[in-house]
Amino acid sequence: MTRLKARIVGLIEALGPIPVNEYMALCLFDPEDGYYTTREPFGAAGDFITAPEISQMFGELVAVWLYQAWLAAGRPMPVTIAEIGPGRGTLMKDMLRTLSRLDPELTNGAAFAMIETSPRLAEVQKQTLAATPFAVRWHETIDTLPQQPLLIVGNELFDAVPIRQFVRAGAGWRERMVGLDDGDNLGFFAGAGSVDPTLLPEDAASAPRGAIVEVAPARAALMAAIAGRIAAQGGAGLFLDYGHLQPGVGDTLQALRRHDHEDVLANPGEADLTTHVDFAALAAIVHAHGLDAHLSTQGDFLLGMGILERAGRLGADASQEARQGIADDVERLAGPQAMGELFKVLAVLPRGVAVRPFAAAD
Repeated sequence: MTRLKARIVGLIEALGPIPVNEYMALCLFDPEDGYYTTREPFGAAGDFITAPEISQMFGELVAVWLYQAWLAAGRPMPVTIAEIGPGRGTLMKDMLRTLSRLDPELTNGAAFAMIETSPRLAEVQKQTLAATPFAVRWHETIDTLPQQPLLIVGNELFDAVPIRQFVRAGAGWRERMVGLDDGDNLGFFAGAGSVDPTLLPEDAASAPRGAIVEVAPARAALMAAIAGRIAAQGGAGLFLDYGHLQPGVGDTLQALRRHDHEDVLANPGEADLTTHVDFAALAAIVHAHGLDAHLSTQGDFLLGMGILERAGRLGADASQEARQGIADDVERLAGPQAMGELFKVLAVLPRGVAVRPFAAAD
């Protein structure tokens, strides 16, 4: 039993079952034993590999998109270029290199920000960016960013934001809880009280008994804060994550450890807990702030941004083995059987502004 699991069992014994969002928050962000506060999750030696770690092409094309958004906004200066949930800092490193080549005037005049809640990961990011000539500042929230136009990117950000789950019990719904079974093992249970159906998505009304729906108030609040900042100060946002473009019913809570799935209750604090992102819900929040929201798959986005052309340039003078590696990276990032379909993209732009590969009417 992990140390955090023992603490969670003790908490439930003392206070009773806890909601899924509280369980997720403890597993991921507990100051002493949380996954992101104690572990190095990224890369081959960790539990999963993110797109920036697969190939420099990913960060380069994201940087090109942010640059196009800046141009479309009229080249505002000063401007803040930020990454939220920056992992090891690889994406920002590739973006800084690319942006400095595209337009030194932009990189010399912009403020660069990393929004990170984990002190341990912030130290890793500082090491990754140690050689960059640009001043990068760290923030725990977007609230402390400069009051100026914001170009912000988040890769695999929203999937780790804790969600609430509700289960259909008879004619009504109850909150899904983590409690203890007769053998004092962690298990899922339906909460005692009924749930106000107005809290649930519309398609929950026709769900069968035992069905599970997910609601993400913390995710919605984070998106609202970002959209509110862009609406007030100007700028754009790009968010890439795995999820679905249309809302649905079902349990997407999963645990990932050593590049494989495991029981979400097995090893609290030692596995990454994630859920699929409801991109339609995020887009609705963006629209409510008077902004345009454009949705696509990661594959369509990267192909539209020219990943095949970039791969050709990278491989032009490379060995056959290196060219094959580049082709494999393209397939992994953009292929329909890999990340291309599973991962989705949300672009946030001012009303009526068109930035490739999204049309103004998307």
